[in-house]
Amino acid sequence: MTQHTATRRRLLRAVSVGAAAGLAGCGGATAPRRTSESPGDEPPKSGTDEPGGGQPVETVGLDTVVDGLRAPLAVAFAPDADRRYVAEQHGIIHTHGPDGRRDEPFLDLRDTVIAGGETGLLGVALHPSFADNRRVFVRYSAPRRPGTPSTYSHTFVLSEFRATADGRRVVRDSERTVLEIPEPQSNHNAGDLAFGPDGLLYVPVGDGGAGGDRGTGHADDWYGGVDGGNGQEVTENLLGSLLRIDVDSRDGGRPYGVPDDNPLVGRDGRDEHYAWGFRNPWRVSFDGDDLYAADVGQNRYEEVNLVERGGNYGWNVREGTHCYGADSCPARTPPSVRGGEPLRDPVVEYPHSGGAVSGVSVIGGHVYRGDAIPGLRGTYVFGDLDADGRLFAATPPADGDGLWPTRVVDVADEDAAKLGRILSFGRDAAGELYVLGTGTNGGGVHRLVPADGE
Repeated sequence: MTQHTATRRRLLRAVSVGAAAGLAGCGGATAPRRTSESPGDEPPKSGTDEPGGGQPVETVGLDTVVDGLRAPLAVAFAPDADRRYVAEQHGIIHTHGPDGRRDEPFLDLRDTVIAGGETGLLGVALHPSFADNRRVFVRYSAPRRPGTPSTYSHTFVLSEFRATADGRRVVRDSERTVLEIPEPQSNHNAGDLAFGPDGLLYVPVGDGGAGGDRGTGHADDWYGGVDGGNGQEVTENLLGSLLRIDVDSRDGGRPYGVPDDNPLVGRDGRDEHYAWGFRNPWRVSFDGDDLYAADVGQNRYEEVNLVERGGNYGWNVREGTHCYGADSCPARTPPSVRGGEPLRDPVVEYPHSGGAVSGVSVIGGHVYRGDAIPGLRGTYVFGDLDADGRLFAATPPADGDGLWPTRVVDVADEDAAKLGRILSFGRDAAGELYVLGTGTNGGGVHRLVPADGE
């Protein structure tokens, strides 16, 4: 690392906007870092090993698409127009098109949303047939609603809205509540939404907050090594899980349907569960049939999971691949708990200190499928809340086993000041990637482009 780069990174850390610092549920302060690749983080030695077929990309630039934002947490791309919808934590979704950002918001929920820390307007997704039906789905934090205990923090809300025929704004009184979940604490709310290639809606839900998946609102589970918690308990509530629902149907008294092949249908557990064992899955994404979920760690390790139907991803028995709160821990549930299912390892893990790839709160990204940066094609690009002008890139190992080699991709010096903190990522229909974050000039949405000389 050059002296200029080191100085630039110190400046970024000192001046980056910190209003959204708690969003991803970070467990500690800024982690110290080495300036060289740590063992296990080396990129493939041969360019032919890169999914893009070129040499590993070491630096990228940022082309700012939307600026003047406060805390942008999600971006959705209209399928029928050159238009983007950008959700901000405090309760507004902006419409941005060829002429810039419209003065009139796409949707204004500031009178409904409670925002601050890890609460707020947290996610947005367009129905797969949005071009025809104008259906929009939104995740937000609301004051306690009926059914939420008075000792709880707030209510998780998933709602559907209808946009106008021109797609420029939402009809405000079109809201239909799809799902409400009582939230015991103010943190670990996850908040993302993603439609899969099956047309179903995938809804990540955090473990209910506090620390260690314990305390008020955390159920007792099968594991005796650590008290709690919701990540390993699938019958008491919908917390600590990834849900899969059908928003195009109704099931009994529910305002949504449940797919017949959800793993717990007809078994002991809530039918909505698709996978479980999560702490705070902060951003999910699809690449074809592959489903990626980044799960924020407690205080030592961050992880990214390649999610399978019925998978148990370990929290709070494990944090990443490591035992949490105990010297040893099982690799499976007991035979009496769903037949002794395995606790699945993540595909990416990094520590809070001690490596070039390190940080405090993982921010899930997307697999790059664009044309602008051929050397990134087929690479999972993600980041950390404490971005410090860095992105991360992970590629599957050649033999398909074990943790994926992960490396730092620096943001070019002239653009790095835009990215003190990463809050989210997006991918458009052409496969190009966007990073949402805050920096010296506030919040923005930035498209990844080649760096000068790359």
